[in-house]
Amino acid sequence: MIQNKIKNGFIIAGLILLSVLYCYPIVLILINSFKIETAISTSTAFQLPTLETFAGFANYVQAIIANCFLTSLFYSLIITLTSVAAILLFTSMCAWFITRVASKWNKLLYYLFAFSMVVPFQMVMFTLSSTADALNLNNPFNIWIIYLGFGAGLAVFMFCGFMRSIPLEIEEASMMDGCTPLQTFFQIVFPILKPTMVSVGILEAMWIWNDYLLPTLVLDIKVYKTIPMLIQYFRGSYGRVEMGAMMASIILSILPIVLVYLIGQKHIIKGVTAGAVKG
Repeated sequence: MIQNKIKNGFIIAGLILLSVLYCYPIVLILINSFKIETAISTSTAFQLPTLETFAGFANYVQAIIANCFLTSLFYSLIITLTSVAAILLFTSMCAWFITRVASKWNKLLYYLFAFSMVVPFQMVMFTLSSTADALNLNNPFNIWIIYLGFGAGLAVFMFCGFMRSIPLEIEEASMMDGCTPLQTFFQIVFPILKPTMVSVGILEAMWIWNDYLLPTLVLDIKVYKTIPMLIQYFRGSYGRVEMGAMMASIILSILPIVLVYLIGQKHIIKGVTAGAVKG
């Protein structure tokens, strides 16, 4: 009994230390976002702000006003919302069809979706830009089609795993009551998928919101900049990097996705406990 307590104590201490190591860079960025420019680029970058180095909210004001942060925020929101909505809708319907219609083609389709998760992005990135230009997908309002393709593998894999635990009798009863397949999906299956919807939505939103490489390859940098692209090209006059405003932009870009995760976290826990007793 004492040995188990000691073992658990070491595990907890290790996890706490690991959490501190993960959170330290974010805390360091937060501290420096309230400092003047000269205090960030010197040895005082690892110290708390003082009366001489404290800049207040000047860096945040500069990040929002002087560098078109709100425009980039709008583009990131449009891309994330449309992409996540498309992934949740189309992949859930696809997974329902795969799990409910038994055929060799559906098994092959499932394995293709699973295989797409291990295909390196570098294999398709060279032809992606020209294909997006040809199909007019090189703007924030159509790029969701590309994200749907890249995000479908994980989403279909998770939805299929959850749908196999749903009793088939529920859907058969709705069919006997006169529901069409679409009515059965949207009125019976879709509400049951809420826990997995939240889990998949959070995972996909975190990936799309923080993605830098795909928008850089597809979008016109001179016209459209998402938040990761804006931070990368944070430059002042003569190519000087405005560290204070950059730190403030990083904090502002982190806040929305952190709020989404905190709001959806309880739904993930409910989904895990609810899914454990299904079937």
